[in-house]
Formats: sequence, structure tokens, C-alpha cells
Amino acid sequence: MSTAIAVFHGAFGRVCLYSMDRRMAPHGHREGHLIFHVDGPPGQLVVDDRPWPISAGQGVAVSPWQGHFYAPITTDVPTLALVLYIRPGWFVEAARQASASMRFGRVGIEVTDHLMRLVTETAHVMLDPDMDDPLLEDRLCALTQAAFDQSWQWTERGSAFTGPNRAGRDYRIRKAVRFLQNSIGEDFELNAVAREVGLSRPHFYKLFREQVGLTPNLFLNALRMEQAIDRLAGTQSAVADIGYDLGFSSQASFSRFFISNGVVPPSAYRRCVQSVELQ
Repeated sequence: MSTAIAVFHGAFGRVCLYSMDRRMAPHGHREGHLIFHVDGPPGQLVVDDRPWPISAGQGVAVSPWQGHFYAPITTDVPTLALVLYIRPGWFVEAARQASASMRFGRVGIEVTDHLMRLVTETAHVMLDPDMDDPLLEDRLCALTQAAFDQSWQWTERGSAFTGPNRAGRDYRIRKAVRFLQNSIGEDFELNAVAREVGLSRPHFYKLFREQVGLTPNLFLNALRMEQAIDRLAGTQSAVADIGYDLGFSSQASFSRFFISNGVVPPSAYRRCVQSVELQ
């Protein structure tokens, strides 16, 4: 059974040490996502329908709102992985360079000696509950920056890279996104959202995925996970109440959703969270 060894929350976003042996549901999120192998058998992350290895020499980088899911290669022994969810705004500020962005150039990341040292040091700190690490923020920034820089090497844009292209969203998709953000937990159908913004259902789904990166269903799931994680980490609300507020009919259905999108049950996630105050 997949378990959370440690979870740190801070200005950077989240960094998690997960022991994983369970397949996850397809999902996405607004953070930049980095996954590195720490111990155990190799695993794999399926990104945009293509599997990428998570092994001693290979990490995975997922851009914000890029669809993906974890798929274990074997379920006999879990894979221990360091999983980063990096807030784009924090990275842009911490990187202090005009080209900074959370849009990676490619998915596969070669785990060099430098990257492996940063991964190992971070995992070591997370495994020791008594260790205070004042360099955690700097290490996470260095780890993200090194993976980001490597992801844009040997691409067509190469050294001329000055940031990813940012295509503007259609005003109807912007309107749909605002509606979904303001309606978490409410009872509505996505077909009605399509009609509200003046699109047929097929056109709405196609345009939404092209411009956001996820289907409307997965985008709504991502918003629910954000709310769930924030409330589990930052409030004392009962798990069942959080689920009801997010539109789930029971604690069991909320727990199944959270496990399939976030590795572990919500109660287990809450027990592992540590808030990291960084200077």
C-alpha cells in the first residue's frame, strides 16, 4: 500500500517522500512537478500517454497542468520517491532570471551526480524528524533549477531560450475556468458550463484541453485536490467535512478520490504534513 513517509509544506510548495506501489488516476496540477527515485525498484510516470522511467539515473519533469499518472512496474516492493510540487511564482522569484518558468523543455531528466546529491540530501533531512535544515529552500531551488536548465538543453531553442511561448486563452475558456474555480463543491454538469460559455460539448472539451492542458473533468479534480490539501494542512476541519464541502457524498468517496489523485488517504496525508518556515 502506498504511504507518505514525510510531507513538507512551505513557500516553495510541497516536497513529499512517498513509498508508492499503487497506480494513480490521470491528473494534473498548477505546480511544476519533479519526481526522483530514492530507493527500491524503478517505477514510471505516464505523461501525455507516454511512460517515462523513474529510476536511479532517470527523473521526470512535468509542467503545470500537464496530464500524468504514476504506474508501478512491480507491486511486490514499493518505490521510494522524492516528489516536488514547486509553485511557479516561488520559482520565478527564487531563480532571479528573466527566463525562469515552470514550463520544462522535456520530460526526461538525467539524474547527474549533482542532482543525485541534492535528492539524497533532501530525502535524508525528511527521514530525520529531529533534523532542522536551514538550507532546504536553497536546495529545492538548486534542484529545480538544475532540472529546468537540463530540460532545455539540446532542444531546438537551445541557448537562445528566453522563456516558453505563452499562448493566450480564448475568452470562453477563461470564462469557464473562472466558473469552475468559483464553483468547487457545487452540483453542476460540465455540459451546462459548455452551454454557458457558448460552445458545443465536443468543441468545449477540445478547446479546453488544447488551451489548459487538461480536460475540464481533470481540471476540476485538480481544483478539488488543491482545496483538500490546503484544508488538511492548514485547518482542523474533520476529513468528512472537507469532503462534503468539496461535493463528495461521503468520507469514503472523498478518501478514494484523494488516494487516486494524491497517493495516500487524506487522514494519512494530514498526519505527515510539516509546515516549513523559511527565511
